Amino acid sequence: MKISHGLLLLPLLASLAVPAWAKINVVATTPDLGAIARVIGGDQIELTTLAKPGEDPHFVDAKPSFMVKLNHADVLIEGGAELEAGWLTPLLEGARNPKLEAGKPGRIAGAEGVHLLEVPSALDRSQGDIHASGNPHYLTDPLNAKIVAAHIARALAELDAKSAGVFQANLKNFNNELEAKLAEWSKLVAPYAGRQLVTYHNYWIYFGHSFGWPMELFLEPKPGIPPTPAHLAAVIGKMKSGNLKLVTVQPYQNRKTAETVASHTGAVVLDFPSFPGGKGTEGYLEWMDFLVKSTVAGFEKTR
Repeated sequence: MKISHGLLLLPLLASLAVPAWAKINVVATTPDLGAIARVIGGDQIELTTLAKPGEDPHFVDAKPSFMVKLNHADVLIEGGAELEAGWLTPLLEGARNPKLEAGKPGRIAGAEGVHLLEVPSALDRSQGDIHASGNPHYLTDPLNAKIVAAHIARALAELDAKSAGVFQANLKNFNNELEAKLAEWSKLVAPYAGRQLVTYHNYWIYFGHSFGWPMELFLEPKPGIPPTPAHLAAVIGKMKSGNLKLVTVQPYQNRKTAETVASHTGAVVLDFPSFPGGKGTEGYLEWMDFLVKSTVAGFEKTR
């Protein structure tokens, strides 16, 4: 019996068809992006986040299983600004998913439209781990979260037009809640405007810029370069002369180093979760709320 080519193609076409009720399969590189995507996408998405909350986003363990997740994804949300360059590129090469190619609707670059700080005038490896596009930790400024949320809502609506109204409603709710929290945070931080924090790594520059807390002193002598005794001695001297009393440390950094500096200066060490998911902060706004209130509490304790 002769079988037409059209009939032979039917099973293949059926396997490629996406049911109308299917959720959008979204992969986010980091927990902050994932937290925002969860709010905007709601029940319309299936979300996977690659980096763990306590993991250094520059050096994520690129597991082979991540290639499988990326191969099955409809959407990839990346921070960009070279944050994930060292581990995401080989994963994408292995995943071979055309939906996630640059310029496709399924590839969301969070940094697009964000005013990046600390863009180097020249690349010089002697200056440490610097990024050509600028400092990539822009989501520590809540205003930048609004930009990323808008990117996600727009991309999801393009991929699932029937749910566009849901995504826009979720975006509006997120922005309204964020604006309410900004008003609350503004009152909390006002008495401490201009106070300086010492940080282990230059991770929180956008956070400090947003809330009026300068961050110019770091336990690392240069980004990504481990602290040296000579540098820490200089930091301690500057902290004493400037009466700086707060030192922040992240989960993957050496807390003992921060404690040593604090013991010589009478400072308080603040444990700052790098992303939502640490310290009981599942959502983006909860994470930011923890950071703001922890800093204010630290200032109050060291008055």
